[in-house]
Amino acid sequence: MATAYCMKCKKKVEIKNARQITLKNGRPATQGVCPGCGTKVFRIGKA
Repeated sequence: MATAYCMKCKKKVEIKNARQITLKNGRPATQGVCPGCGTKVFRIGKA
């Protein structure tokens, strides 16, 4: 599973409902939700 840093929880969490997206400059990224607080989390790069 992909992990990302949650700014609200202040810790690394596994990304819930992860989906692959592409940034404007063409780089891949992963976006999803923090399972603890529901905040949107984001990770640049392939998962």
